[in-house]
Amino acid sequence: MDSLLKIKHNIDALFGPGVSKHLPKNVRFTYSKKTGRIQHVYRDDVLLCTLRIDGGLAITPNFAQMLMKSKKFRENCVEIDDDSKPFVESGNSVFCSHVTWCGKNILVGSDVPVLHGNKVIAVGRAVVSSKMMRSLKRGAAVRIRNSLKSPD
Repeated sequence: MDSLLKIKHNIDALFGPGVSKHLPKNVRFTYSKKTGRIQHVYRDDVLLCTLRIDGGLAITPNFAQMLMKSKKFRENCVEIDDDSKPFVESGNSVFCSHVTWCGKNILVGSDVPVLHGNKVIAVGRAVVSSKMMRSLKRGAAVRIRNSLKSPD
């Protein structure tokens, strides 16, 4: 199967049908030397995402911002308040009490872009589902993996 087509199917399966049409055309792939599987996706030497062994994607904040053009992708995002923005940008977790809005497609363990306004400031893994984020006032909602101010 073509690598670009495989990535598009993966994005559509994880984030919703039609989201992959916002994937840039000029992407480059790196492959595992042992297995030959796709490891990373780059655009102009900037990392967009990494394929996980379990079939998931570890996306970067830059790639999440590209995918924000799709309204379906927004249903996988979490929006936070002004108080927690500097902490989340520096790589700290998002807590349920600071979530102002969350999309309905968020499940435990899914990749979640964190928004402030309409800009992606970080990407992490959901600790709880979107329904629980709305109802809980204590505890972590998203563990941040990559943020704008983080070293990588």
